[in-house]
Amino acid sequence: MTNPTTQHHPWRKALLITEFSALFVLLGSMMLLSGRAQQGLEIATAWLLLPALASLAVFMSFLGLMYLRWVAAAEGKAQRLHKLLFALLAAALLSVWAYAIVQTVHSL
Repeated sequence: MTNPTTQHHPWRKALLITEFSALFVLLGSMMLLSGRAQQGLEIATAWLLLPALASLAVFMSFLGLMYLRWVAAAEGKAQRLHKLLFALLAAALLSVWAYAIVQTVHSL
């Protein structure tokens, strides 16, 4: 069942647009960088900011949409538990993202 409160939340449309736009930028930048690498051209470290920031935008908008569907839809005591679980999941996902970024920069 869908909850009309979360389905028509004012941030929902903006989060969806952000998520898919950032995903488009992420895929495009990865194709661009891989094409440059195949041609043997050197890739400046600053160019890696584009996919890094795009992937962060994808994660953040995904987390925002998940929050709207999972936490904002819960009521009462269940909402506290959902907030706690959501915070742990968000921290885990963002930690994995940060670790991947650090490892990428370190490998350069």
